[in-house]
Amino acid sequence: MRTLKQEKTLTNGIKLKKITTAKSLSEVNGTIRVPRNASFFKTLLAYTGPGILIAVGYMDPGNWITSISSGSQYKYRLLSVILISSLIAMLLQEMCARLGIVTGKDLAQLTREHTSKWSGFFLWIIAELAIMATDIAEVIGSGIALKLLFKIPLIAGILITTADVLLLLFLLKLGFRKIEAIIAALVITILGVFSYEVLLAGPNVAEIFKGYVPSEQIVLNNSMLYLTLGIVGATVMPHDLYLGSSISQTRAVDRHDPQMVAKALRFSKLDSNIQLVVAFIVNSLLLILGAALFYGTTSKTGQFADLFYSLDNSKIIGGIASPLLSILFAIALLASGQSSTITGTLAGQVVMEGFIHLKVSPWLQRLVTRLFSVIPVLIFAIYYQGNEVELEKLLTFSQVFLSIALPFAAIPLVIFTSSTKIMGRFANRNLTNILAWLATLVLVVLNVYLIFSTL
Repeated sequence: MRTLKQEKTLTNGIKLKKITTAKSLSEVNGTIRVPRNASFFKTLLAYTGPGILIAVGYMDPGNWITSISSGSQYKYRLLSVILISSLIAMLLQEMCARLGIVTGKDLAQLTREHTSKWSGFFLWIIAELAIMATDIAEVIGSGIALKLLFKIPLIAGILITTADVLLLLFLLKLGFRKIEAIIAALVITILGVFSYEVLLAGPNVAEIFKGYVPSEQIVLNNSMLYLTLGIVGATVMPHDLYLGSSISQTRAVDRHDPQMVAKALRFSKLDSNIQLVVAFIVNSLLLILGAALFYGTTSKTGQFADLFYSLDNSKIIGGIASPLLSILFAIALLASGQSSTITGTLAGQVVMEGFIHLKVSPWLQRLVTRLFSVIPVLIFAIYYQGNEVELEKLLTFSQVFLSIALPFAAIPLVIFTSSTKIMGRFANRNLTNILAWLATLVLVVLNVYLIFSTL
């Protein structure tokens, strides 16, 4: 019987070096069976799940604040950025799933194997900082949601978020398939709430469609470019690339059977794209809502609070205003923060185990990550006396940092998935390579331009 340390030559033409690393997320790796000869919809249902967890990262509180801020400041002009970011996300996440399914390894593991000790350590630090930046958005979003729902002081609400590790422990005991179902329910709730509220806001449909056409002002205006990078960082998130390459392996796929691998790739791509379309719709709805309610006004209480109180104010949104709409918004915000917590924790485990081969209990990894994220938020909140406007500025900055960190994950991803030595017959096609490198290059150029223009 062959072991993980034995050299394997797979029937799909992939010859791997000795595999010395453990399976990615070994607790759930290959635990979900998939049918071989079932109908299209039954097969799609079996593969549906990882895409939902990935999509949650694309609609977390960081996305909310950048989208609402973009709408309130520039109306519908940055809808094009959401569209382009979502298309880039679909491309990169499909590559992540393919990397995991074909090689049986995640992006962190492969990056560590193909880098030196110090470069691998540097990339691990960047990945951990990206996860912490993501966590900052969840902390602030959840803290504000608790304040809006239960009148809990913001600083106390931020401290309460450290206890969400207990939620994670409970969910992990339910099994991965049930976690996927719970998050799917939260996503449907978020989509339903904002679809209803945008309909009530009555936005200009013609202007919305015009907003999906890119404008040169996006690059020439530094303030708009800053928000643009915030949207990109909030939409195409580095930790989701590591996570996507891992949870794609939760399905029990025989990697020695090229036909089954090809089938898994096809349905995983469908799952990912369908869920990311939902995330694109949610982010568009948030920007549209921000534009419809706040464009041309001056915010004094913060975008989240503004939206919460506006939904109960008939002078702003007319006769459809009601406390129920405000409560639904706050519940959706809390649901977004908590569902993102699950994916952030899993990504943290993938990164830690893949880069430094350190396996710790999920609750300990989660607690350490959350504490490192809570400390700067607490300092900021105390210094500004719980001012939500200032906290939301920190949240936006965290999303810009994610945009800067993205190439450090995207470049290795493109390199690995382009290699026939690593991917065999499932390596990227030429068009995929061109689009992936183009997207990465544009992102790097925009980041450099922003840094030099603000110095």
